[in-house]
Amino acid sequence: MQHKVSIAGLTMDPTSNTPIIILKSEEDDQTIPIWIGLLEATSIVSALQKIKFERPMTHDLFRNFLDTLNITVTKIEVCDLKENTFYARIHLQNSDDTIFDMDARPSDAIAIAVRTGAPIYVDEKVIEKSGVPAGQVEVLDESEEGKKWADYLEKLSPEDFGKYKV
Repeated sequence: MQHKVSIAGLTMDPTSNTPIIILKSEEDDQTIPIWIGLLEATSIVSALQKIKFERPMTHDLFRNFLDTLNITVTKIEVCDLKENTFYARIHLQNSDDTIFDMDARPSDAIAIAVRTGAPIYVDEKVIEKSGVPAGQVEVLDESEEGKKWADYLEKLSPEDFGKYKV
C-alpha cells in the first residue's frame, strides 16, 4: 500500500550538518526523515520557494527534457529502504500513453516532483522500516555524541517538524 505524503519541512542534522527532508503522510501524520545531499536540498528549497536562476539547474533541465518529449511525471514513489538507504522510482507516461518508471535517489525524485507537481508516495514497507516506536530507540553509536543524537531523535514529535521553514 502506498501513502501519499507532502514535504513537511527541511532541517539539518546537528551532528553531521547534513540536510534532512521530512515527509509527512497525509493520512495519519506519520513522518519519514530522509537524509539528503546539500545540492539536492538546495534544489528542492529553490523550487518550493519559486526561485528562478539565470541558467537551468540539473532538475530543471530534466523537467525541460521531459516537457520537450511530452512525457509526464505521474508520481514519485519512495519504494524501499535497505541498509539505511532509501530508494525511489519516478513514474512517467508519454504521449502514446506508454507507462514506465525509472530508479532514482529520493532527493532527486522529490526535486523533480516539486518542479512537475507530481504527487509523492511512500510505500508501506518503507514507513514500517523507517519508523521507530516511541521509547524503543536502538543506539548503535555508543559514543557520547551517538547517545545525545539518539536522545534528541527519541524526543522529537510531529509538531517539532513544523518549526522549520521550507
